[in-house]
Amino acid sequence: MDRLGLPFIIAAPEVDETRRPDEPPQVLVLRLAESKARAVAPGHPGALIIGSDQVACIDGQVLGKPGGRDSAIAQLQRVSGKSVVFHTGLCLLNSATGRTQTLVEPFQVHFRLLTLERINGYLDREQPYNCAGSFKSEGLGIALFERLEGDDPSALIGLPLIRLVTLLESEGLDPLLMG
Repeated sequence: MDRLGLPFIIAAPEVDETRRPDEPPQVLVLRLAESKARAVAPGHPGALIIGSDQVACIDGQVLGKPGGRDSAIAQLQRVSGKSVVFHTGLCLLNSATGRTQTLVEPFQVHFRLLTLERINGYLDREQPYNCAGSFKSEGLGIALFERLEGDDPSALIGLPLIRLVTLLESEGLDPLLMG
């Protein structure tokens, strides 16, 4: 949000993020993004509220947050030389009108071949144990990638800013005309 030059506050909603049985990743992130926005709305009347959620998928399976080093090693070994799709759910809720706009933005990451030595070197330096897919693309994690594919590269860090600008414009807020 700093990149857009818009004033904002961060609120951490209490939302159960448990995936429902057989829930497709795109449905999950859309549901959670909207649930997060709605959970925050009562405390912020008259505000535009952004909810977002992201999951990483490989071969149709969701990669969660590793939580620790052993799981991070296993995740990075699994994605070595493969492609992972990140689905980011975005919700813009106008708490004054109740209008919601939602979307899912996919982004694909192609990983380099990763040896155990390279994985350990990365984890020693960054410890991305609370990040889906076990990496931080805005940091050293970029060195894990061979190439990236998608319409909105900011989606990879969890908030697709290009798509968000379009949603904000439909609410009469143009970041280029602020200031």
